[in-house]
Amino acid sequence: MGIPINQSRQTPEVFAREAQAKLAAGDALLVDVREPWEYEEVRAPGAHLIPLGEFTQRYGELPHDQDLLLICHSGFRSAQATNFLLRHGYPRAANVVGGMEEWEVAGLPVERGAPQS
Repeated sequence: MGIPINQSRQTPEVFAREAQAKLAAGDALLVDVREPWEYEEVRAPGAHLIPLGEFTQRYGELPHDQDLLLICHSGFRSAQATNFLLRHGYPRAANVVGGMEEWEVAGLPVERGAPQS
């Protein structure tokens, strides 16, 4: 079952450069909600993968005491996941505007290929 979009309020958002600064400072966790093949193709360093199709079963893995920045390809799926988290007791969730597309356009660091274990 998909995660419904909450149309009743504005989704908290951060821009890619702001997200990267928060990550570099250790102030946030980046959660990638794309499919594993997309994540393997290109991802932000340190991103934690929880595909949207698994999100409702796995969101409990996420910490409550940290900013959670959600990212996907363009920002649509991550907005869904952000709204889901907000409704389920994660008030520090925010969507990365423009997703990995914007991340790459901004010239921010990326990793490619299978993640190193």
